[in-house]
Amino acid sequence: MQASDYLDDLFTYIDRSPTAYHAVANSAALLQQHGFRRLREADTWGILAPGAYYLTRNDASLIAFTLSHSPQTGTPLRMAGAHTDSPGLKIKPNPLQMRHGCVQIGVEVYGGALLAPWFDRPLSIAGRVSWSGSDGLLRCSLIDCRRPLAIIPSLAIHLDREANDKKSINKQTDLVPVMALSAETVPPDFHTLLRDELAGRHPETAQATILAFDLFLYDTQPLCRVGLQGELIAGSRLDNLLSCHAILQALVQSGTDRNRLVIFNDHEEVGSVSAAGAQGPFLQSVLERLYPDTDLRRQVIAGSLFVSADNAHAVHPNFAAKHDPEHLPRLNGGPVIKANANQRYATDALTGGLFRRFCDKAGVPCQQFVMRNDLACGSTIGPLTAAEIGVATVDVGVPQLAMHSIRETAGYLDGWYLLRALAAFFSAEDQDIRCPEINP
Repeated sequence: MQASDYLDDLFTYIDRSPTAYHAVANSAALLQQHGFRRLREADTWGILAPGAYYLTRNDASLIAFTLSHSPQTGTPLRMAGAHTDSPGLKIKPNPLQMRHGCVQIGVEVYGGALLAPWFDRPLSIAGRVSWSGSDGLLRCSLIDCRRPLAIIPSLAIHLDREANDKKSINKQTDLVPVMALSAETVPPDFHTLLRDELAGRHPETAQATILAFDLFLYDTQPLCRVGLQGELIAGSRLDNLLSCHAILQALVQSGTDRNRLVIFNDHEEVGSVSAAGAQGPFLQSVLERLYPDTDLRRQVIAGSLFVSADNAHAVHPNFAAKHDPEHLPRLNGGPVIKANANQRYATDALTGGLFRRFCDKAGVPCQQFVMRNDLACGSTIGPLTAAEIGVATVDVGVPQLAMHSIRETAGYLDGWYLLRALAAFFSAEDQDIRCPEINP
């Protein structure tokens, strides 16, 4: 896959994945196209034959793996992970309200979203909906309205002369999108609107009863290239669907001649404490089923390596002082190895050294990042996964600007570089993914 082909595929993947549920559905479809067989946690697996498999949890987290032996031996696993969720605005259970002729829709802030860029953008609705038909059975469907349905208008500067100097955003009162105009005194029924929207794509839901939903607003503007030479890409959910895409492509391009496992966790942006998050039991339970013998499982994990991929902070040319002066990742400068003395990232000298070797083997540049001592450091699924299963872990990611904005910016080459480094990792020999011991 060349850089141009990579970008086309990346744009399609992210534009078709407005929520974590859609990202997992699209990931599963790609895996199926490449011969991965679906497993379900509620089924009995037995001893799996060599081959490629995947499973999902709560529709928003996914594990895929390839097995080269049966039954399983102590062969190490080449493991990589990312998260499927992004900060944003989630629709409240009883969302619609009437104010001054405007139908508005109530939202909650999901994760640490950068809120100011959400104003004055055409927004659509996507997520999953549970419903029942005439038979009374509970069903679930994905929904993506695709067209602009709402907007959060800014207050005119004439009515707020300090807007450019002292602007604060009240999450409860300022972030209430306008969805329609109406002369009625009561808002329309949101469940009816949802049912009508669903019926356009799923005719069997025309008489359905909507029971509940997990819906989000998203920017309708697709990803695009920016710059005199198209050096940049800009769009929503680069953090962290860009990493998911790179891991997926590296996995499906690597064949089934090695033991590999990838995990995409939901809820990273809100702390990862959930059944499908990195602090939940998803990965551990799958490993226990693949390696029911405790000693064998511990042997495998002890020889394995986990690459946690989550975007990193590129140096901002207007705010370079926000970075440590000796650690200034640049756009299109290659994947960034992230380190933190307080274990907010799980990288150490051994795992960081291994990842550098994969970059060298792939012929891609590599950068380093640490946070300033006087700024709080974020984290990702790397330390959580390392703590849950005890695997050697390295935290990496492509450099980007405007992290957690509704429109983020990255270099057009960096995701492709990450994909190539991951492909080198997935194809590495067993001895090349093991952390060495100190020489006496």
